[in-house]
Amino acid sequence: MDNKELLKVVTEKATKWLDPQYDEATRAEVKAMLEADDKTPLIEAFYKDLEFGTGGLRGIMGAGSNRMNIYTVGAATQGLANYLKSVFKDEPQISVVVGHDVRNNSRKFAELTADVFSANGIKVYLFDGPCPTPEVSYAIRKLGCQSGVMVTASHNPKDYNGYKAYWSDGAQMIAPHDVKTIEYVSAITSVDQINFKADKSLIQEIGKDIDEQYLADIHTLSLAPEIDKKHADMKIVYTPIHGTGLRLVFDSLKLWGFENVIHVPQQDVQSGDFPTVVSPNPENSEAMTLGIAKAKETGASLVLASDPDADRVGLVVRDKEGNYQLVNGNQICMLLIYYIITQNVNMGLLNGNEYVVKTIVTTEAIKRIADANKIRIFDCYTGFKWIADVMRNEEATGRYLGGGEESYGFLPETFVRDKDSVSTNSLIAECAAWAADQGKNLYELLVDIYDQYGFSRERGVSVVRPGKSGAEEIVAMMRNFRENPPKTLAGSPVTCIKDYSDLNCRNLKTGEVEKMNFPTTSNVLQFFTEAGDKVSVRPSGTEPKIKFYVEVREDMPSKDKYEETVAKAEKHIDQVLADLGAK
Repeated sequence: MDNKELLKVVTEKATKWLDPQYDEATRAEVKAMLEADDKTPLIEAFYKDLEFGTGGLRGIMGAGSNRMNIYTVGAATQGLANYLKSVFKDEPQISVVVGHDVRNNSRKFAELTADVFSANGIKVYLFDGPCPTPEVSYAIRKLGCQSGVMVTASHNPKDYNGYKAYWSDGAQMIAPHDVKTIEYVSAITSVDQINFKADKSLIQEIGKDIDEQYLADIHTLSLAPEIDKKHADMKIVYTPIHGTGLRLVFDSLKLWGFENVIHVPQQDVQSGDFPTVVSPNPENSEAMTLGIAKAKETGASLVLASDPDADRVGLVVRDKEGNYQLVNGNQICMLLIYYIITQNVNMGLLNGNEYVVKTIVTTEAIKRIADANKIRIFDCYTGFKWIADVMRNEEATGRYLGGGEESYGFLPETFVRDKDSVSTNSLIAECAAWAADQGKNLYELLVDIYDQYGFSRERGVSVVRPGKSGAEEIVAMMRNFRENPPKTLAGSPVTCIKDYSDLNCRNLKTGEVEKMNFPTTSNVLQFFTEAGDKVSVRPSGTEPKIKFYVEVREDMPSKDKYEETVAKAEKHIDQVLADLGAK
């Protein structure tokens, strides 16, 4: 479709949003876009419908079919309600949990979601204020609900919002429910199909009672309560980065016995404008600047953080020179898996049915730790719904020890089925206390792990390509990698290519092709080299970007050569990215 034809289609579509069934503010915004000389905002707002994907909705807020607004949220909720009524038609009372983060319009969208569900005869447990995403998962399971919704755009920029849909097990939906929900949502093609007339008698606010039960269950995860008490005065800085972690993380740390948790007052302010950061993402060093400053001021040994919906974590530790270093998501996952397994070994709790889970783009160091301790390990796709799928399949026979992904997400419990910063921050604090009990800090513990299980270094790079043209460019990039894969990376021959779009694993040395055992296909490519490096490439499912995950291996002669080995590995990664054209 050429630009002239596209503008014609978009204009016709937008004109329908001037109909009186849309509210006045929406009509005014659409009218302004139609009358503007620059038609780019109009095209971006209407060139497609905001897709209800396997994780729900996520997009820029504003008027238009490709934007987050009361009509796209209403349509999503109506479609989900219709599907729930189809699947659970014999249930005396279908019920759902609805929660939201601190973003602009999040409460509005959450209340609208509750209204539409109730208008369809579904009971709604609506959180009384901003809550962590994992608490919604917890409440679904605790209250015996059939589904749930969390209004959040996680750590996206402030212009975004989103809508995450959950199933009865507290996990985000996978097949067949994700596909069927998408079909039901896609069937809502006009505003008059959405029932906005709320039945307020079906909406019940929840809050403190769930908070207390959730925190009590999280406390059962403690593996060293006596050590926590012994190091109760350990200085810990925690920042919620303006988000929902304020609700529970401080309370959880205190319940675990940590009495000296220091606030970052500017970032305790709950605000969808995220006033102190460019991006409210704890994996970005800029977002941790105020926390590090507070740690320097107070002499704290570590900085903990969570993103706006409190599912992801951030961690900063002091190195041997006393400098504060950001710990990446792979290292957080590795630290916690190591700690959990080691404590289970020390307490004699292993009986052979334990397992851990990681995603395919997460560090292979976790596999080395698990294998050395004879713990089963499962690889799965990116996203905690796939970790939850493994948990679901293993529930009857296996004991889950923990699971995580490189994108700063970890889950140490089974009573939640999504990544959880409330429990994870508490466990990191305990791990730090355990290390301190041995005269170490977390930085030194990391070096010990690399010394014992082998060194690797990871880096993720996202190439952003917004808008329609960007989406087309990302498609072209993935096609080119498949048709013209790299022969070498950083001078080492590529020996294996895994293409998850057809589940073929190609051994380039032997020519053999092996089928991989995964529940579905995915648009992910992986390249493995003779040197032991791993590169994963995939388009983001929620943002306009293509992601590169690079993991390289290097020999670390001794622990005192750690910094030198890191520097060597970083240059190694630079070369890999240059060879991929991803720098």
